Amino acid sequence: MNFKIVTDSSSDILNFDGIPFAVAPLKIITENQEYCDDHNLNVATMVGDLLKYKGKSSSSCPNTDEWLTSFGDAQYIFCITITATLSGCYNAACIAKQLYEEMHPERKVFVINSLSTGPEMKLIIEKIKELILLGKSFEDICNGIDLYTQKTGLLFMLESMKNLANNGRVSHLTAKAAGLLGIRVIGKASDKGDLQPLDKVRGETKSICTIINRMREEGFTSGKVRIAHCLNLDFANILKEELIKQFGNINIEIYECRGLCSFYAEKGGVLIGFEKH
Repeated sequence: MNFKIVTDSSSDILNFDGIPFAVAPLKIITENQEYCDDHNLNVATMVGDLLKYKGKSSSSCPNTDEWLTSFGDAQYIFCITITATLSGCYNAACIAKQLYEEMHPERKVFVINSLSTGPEMKLIIEKIKELILLGKSFEDICNGIDLYTQKTGLLFMLESMKNLANNGRVSHLTAKAAGLLGIRVIGKASDKGDLQPLDKVRGETKSICTIINRMREEGFTSGKVRIAHCLNLDFANILKEELIKQFGNINIEIYECRGLCSFYAEKGGVLIGFEKH
């Protein structure tokens, strides 16, 4: 079967080997500049620019035409988007699905609202690939992914929430706590797909302890962990070492956030996607 996986750039994936794959980039917009979250974006430069920037900023999702271009000419498409509570990506992808299936009645598109972003989306994409390579049918993969997304989670640790507050994603009162005297905010993607702050902690050691305790509470015992960081590799490595110490030989990958996740996570932010049991 002719399968393809399509996602928006909040998944932090630019290339994905073994399966036809495409990314529809989001954009980060300020009064001075527009940053397209594609292969050409220098994330470190963008983060540095935004740290100095004092005005309003926002993000823009791929439009319907951009989704249709990403679909290409595949027969069966799995399209994974950032949570619909943070972006219009899901709605635009659903419209593109309707148009694509009207133009090609023999083809099918499954649009997945991840209710999350970043590394949890990566887990979903990896699972789709796994099911495709096992030879599952389109319908079986759709059912399998519906079940799998109930068993994944996302936690985040943020040192700043300025951009989230400016975009109305969290309250300005909550945002003020992040970065104040070294305080970091730890939270999760809720079952409704919004960002839910959980803890305010001070320091690296307390942050790691709190993240691991929250992972346990959410149901992590073993399996996959994906850690995406915004210019904070040292913290990600320490977290990885502690997770291995406490949970044994688990499957962990560390990588850098791309543009959209860096925009919301900001410098020092870390996102953790994991499997629940």
